[in-house]
Amino acid sequence: MFSKIVFIFLLQIPLVSYCQQLTVLTESTSVSIRGLSVVDDKVIWVSGSNGMTGRSVDSGKTWKWMQVKGFEKNDFRDIEAFDAVTAVIMSIGEPAYILKTNDGGNTWKVVFEDKRKGMFLDAMEFWNEQSGIVIGDPVEGKIFIARTFDGGDSWQGLPHENYPQAMEGEALFAASGTNIRPLSLSEAVFVTGGKYSRLFIRDQQITLPVMQGKETTGANSIAVFNNKKRKPAKQMLVVGGDFTADTVAVQNAAISNDGGKTWLLPETPPYGYRSCVEYISGKRLIACGTSGVDVSEDGGKNWRLISKEGFHVCRKAKNGKAVFLAGKDGRIAKLLW
Repeated sequence: MFSKIVFIFLLQIPLVSYCQQLTVLTESTSVSIRGLSVVDDKVIWVSGSNGMTGRSVDSGKTWKWMQVKGFEKNDFRDIEAFDAVTAVIMSIGEPAYILKTNDGGNTWKVVFEDKRKGMFLDAMEFWNEQSGIVIGDPVEGKIFIARTFDGGDSWQGLPHENYPQAMEGEALFAASGTNIRPLSLSEAVFVTGGKYSRLFIRDQQITLPVMQGKETTGANSIAVFNNKKRKPAKQMLVVGGDFTADTVAVQNAAISNDGGKTWLLPETPPYGYRSCVEYISGKRLIACGTSGVDVSEDGGKNWRLISKEGFHVCRKAKNGKAVFLAGKDGRIAKLLW
């Protein structure tokens, strides 16, 4: 009798360990979504092509879609939301724009504009509701960075001499708004791609062991696990690959457990090119790209494909446990564990 009980228990273990699945909440709207900000388990904001933004205040059950007046042709590749009524969106291309709403997306105010040739914003990140950073492709050989200290109401670029120097053919991908992340309460870390793919941390530039050499290759996203301590985080993971060969699972992810000093490749990598990676806990991660969604339960050493449905971005609630994904055709999904 005892051996029978043990046998039944062992049969149940895979069912518990492999129950992750995606539930699609909405799709078939005229927007490709790359901006996703999950405030808590109920409030979710998205942004994307055709000047579109969207908001749900009931865990994704219903959505309010809003096209930003005067920006119908802009592509808002990143969004940072603070609550159900306050959010900041970032538009790529020339001119580069950042806008803010304080009324749930009904109206938006331009808080940053740069008409210089070559301007192309890639991602935003905020430490808190006041302090944030935006990063963009190199202008005159230097990577663009601007900061805000008033919740995105105004932005100031760094002094020109303080902009990081890029190598020829090196840039950033506006793929999911996650190629820059907080490292500590006051520092940020970002990754580049293209002909060169590097990690920029303080005054260091560390070459990443991911696919590089072409304009379409390199790191697209970095995730940093930080228990909100004052010390800089040590645990981080990058994903990328070649977005023109999105099922190639070679040099598409790398892990660091010492703050980016050294990197290891996964034993079992994600299924293919991945544009976004997110920590769910210290050991659990999710990554997504145009060829599918993977999860890891051992800190990124081994990945398992749970869906071949393509998504651009995945984010966990800043104040909660919910995990959402978004992609082309207005597709938004929720991860169920």
